[in-house]
Amino acid sequence: MNSPIIASITNEEQLSHVWDAPLTRVILMTGDITTLGGIVSKLHSMDKQVYVHMEMVNGLGRDASAVHFIAREFGVDGIVTTKSHIIAAARQAGIRSVQRVFAIDTAAVETGIRLTGTSKPDEVELMPGLMPRIIREVKAKVNRPLIVGGLIRYEEEIQEALNSGADYVSVGHPSFWKQR
Repeated sequence: MNSPIIASITNEEQLSHVWDAPLTRVILMTGDITTLGGIVSKLHSMDKQVYVHMEMVNGLGRDASAVHFIAREFGVDGIVTTKSHIIAAARQAGIRSVQRVFAIDTAAVETGIRLTGTSKPDEVELMPGLMPRIIREVKAKVNRPLIVGGLIRYEEEIQEALNSGADYVSVGHPSFWKQR
C-alpha cells in the first residue's frame, strides 16, 4: 500500500518539505493559476500524485471548465472539492475526485453521506479527522476509500484515525510527511 499520509500543502513554503518525503500524494491548497503548472510539474518529477483543491487555489473557477483546464494543461491527478457538480466534471475530464465532507453535526454528516452516494467520488475526505466513532460510521456507509484530515497534531491521532477505518490521513505539518 502507498503511504497512508497525504501532504496537505496550505502554503508554498511547505513545498520544500515534500520533495524528499516518502509519501506519494499531495493535496494542493495554495498557489494560483499562474504558479500551478510549475508546482504540479515539480511534484510530478518527484513521483508525487497531485490533487488540487478547487476552492483553495486562486484563479480557478468553481466549474467544469476549470476542472477540464487543469486536467489538460497541468496534468493533475485529481481534484478535491466540496461541490458535487465538480465531482462529475472530474469524471468527465478523466481524473480522480475526492469529495470533502465537514462533520459539524449529525445533519451535516448525513447530508455528506447522501451527497457522496449521488456524486460517486473516487474517495471521500472527512473533516475534522479526530472522531473515531464518526470515522467508523462514515467508512461503513460511503463504500469508498476514506481520507480524514483537519486538526490532527499528534502521531497518536494519526494511528487512531487509521485504526478507526481511515484509509489515509491528510496532514499539514511536514514532520509527519517524513516519518513513513
